[in-house]
Amino acid sequence: MSTELPPVAPEVLAEAVENLTARLRKKLDAATEGCAAAAVLEADGTVTLRFGEDALVTLRPGPAGTITMADQATCGCLLAPRCLHRAAALGAAPLADSPPEPAAEPEPVPAAAAGPADPTAPAAAPNGSTETAASAGSAASAGTTMPAPALTAAQLRAAGALWHVAAEALAAGVTAGGAVVQAELLRAAHTARLAGLIRAEAAALRVVRGLRAAREHRAGQRLGDLTGAFRELLHTAGLLASGSADPALTGTTRRAYAPGGSLQVHGLCREPVLSATGYGGVVTHLLAPDGTPYSVSDVRPGGLARARGAGSASVALGGATLDHAGLARGGLRIVGATVSPEGRLGAGRGVRATPLPGSAWTEQPAARLFARPAAEAVAELLADPDAPESALLGCDVTVVGAVAEHLLVRETRPDAPLLRLLPAHPHPELAHTENLRRIASYPGLQLRVLGRPDLDRTATLRPVAVGPVPGAEHTLRLPEEWLGRADLGYDRLQGAHFPQGAAAPAPLPAAEGPDPLADSPLWRVRRLLETGVAGGRRAVAEAARGTESLAGASYAPLRRAGLTAAAELAAALAAEADRRPRDVFGRLADPSPDGYAWAWLAAATHLAAAERCLIAASWAASPSAVPVSGR
Repeated sequence: MSTELPPVAPEVLAEAVENLTARLRKKLDAATEGCAAAAVLEADGTVTLRFGEDALVTLRPGPAGTITMADQATCGCLLAPRCLHRAAALGAAPLADSPPEPAAEPEPVPAAAAGPADPTAPAAAPNGSTETAASAGSAASAGTTMPAPALTAAQLRAAGALWHVAAEALAAGVTAGGAVVQAELLRAAHTARLAGLIRAEAAALRVVRGLRAAREHRAGQRLGDLTGAFRELLHTAGLLASGSADPALTGTTRRAYAPGGSLQVHGLCREPVLSATGYGGVVTHLLAPDGTPYSVSDVRPGGLARARGAGSASVALGGATLDHAGLARGGLRIVGATVSPEGRLGAGRGVRATPLPGSAWTEQPAARLFARPAAEAVAELLADPDAPESALLGCDVTVVGAVAEHLLVRETRPDAPLLRLLPAHPHPELAHTENLRRIASYPGLQLRVLGRPDLDRTATLRPVAVGPVPGAEHTLRLPEEWLGRADLGYDRLQGAHFPQGAAAPAPLPAAEGPDPLADSPLWRVRRLLETGVAGGRRAVAEAARGTESLAGASYAPLRRAGLTAAAELAAALAAEADRRPRDVFGRLADPSPDGYAWAWLAAATHLAAAERCLIAASWAASPSAVPVSGR
């Protein structure tokens, strides 16, 4: 049985690769393969990897289980520490997240610092005092608005270096984006972090993790996700390097929990949290009487087992005698609350909490979530670039049936579109998928759904909880102790929870209508961009030299559909990819990757904006009312 390698800090891996000679760098990708399978966990907690008879690499993780110092990775060969074995072992290990800031008591600031909840954060800060996120300062955490300082010369240099390395990585693509390319990205990302460019560093780490997943053909890896990561990295680094970006684009590193005074919050639902980095737990969503969202999270290392068990774990908040299941259907009156800017409630030493009786979704403040059409809520999210991806919306729907992996429903309002419901967490050991399959077997069933819109798909909602529709006859019959809702990640729906007797007739046959996003000729641009990510610049150039000319049939459907800007940007990208400059002697020279990266970024940015317009339209009208261009 193979031993899991300890996570390694990005700067440690970057330094190890940088110290290799050019000859050894060429061998690094081959040496990295199979390292994880050869790892052995020793009795003292170290991990060893043997390379032949004379080379033994030893990894000694720190108290947090992470390799954060160069001397925690050693090799017994004569070339150490500048040896291939040590670099290969570090390259095979997963990348560690940025270390959390040390806990500190919150500074006295007004309660207005609270913001919307974010259930996808990897972990809650200890004692509710600090968390990884914002650096800029005490002025923001003090509740005062001050103009952000201009970018420094060091930040401009770091952004320019990161842009160049990102452009090189894009030109290489997944096929050539091996350990050396990844190490260069990690080095530039670490320099960006030291300069205070936190958002750029995070974008670079996402690209590196995406390159690793694509090269290792991991399950669940999507080329579209890596394409989006490259777009975010190039956009952030390019704007920062230009010197004309809003200084707020630098991002934040430390964000203190601010005193929130006295709060009263009511439970909405709970959902499991399961991250790719091995964290697991639960987040319980709450609402204040004025509609402000809050959350209480309990996320720690432990993976699936902890995600499943945390739903009934005690809530560590001000001595409250509640578990997360009780809080999701109850409430709290909190004195001396501490709140993060994302709306997470902290468990500081001065916090006192008293349980409150629960309220149904038909009562305020939860009823406000179901009072307006879902299209309005989605349009608001799409229009706000700073809107949290974790925002929840509610709607009443009628079940149509299952098609492929979707559960089709129709919102109960005139001219409502078909909505596609997908599991919020598709892991088979969680209850989401099983619950949706059971619901799909009751066509005509009326449901009240609370979920998170998937803004990358057409009219798609990922439900986290469901309940009966008030006054409806053919709806759920839930136990009284559930208080009118079922958490799809923890509560398992049974036959007794559904209406007995003949099923109500479905309003439509269980068939999907046209998908304006998939049926639009924009897929041609998307395929070109993803081709560049997968195969690099050469793959785009080869596609341009195919049987279809740049000005001919390849982009004619785009022009016929009125998408002339998309056609021109795609043609410009293909032309730039195929540009082959020559030196004064007529010899082929490698072109700079900057022009190609700008052309790719322009096409990717335009595509993202166009797709968001189609997604917003898919929520606003029935399928027959959404314009769909020919392919």
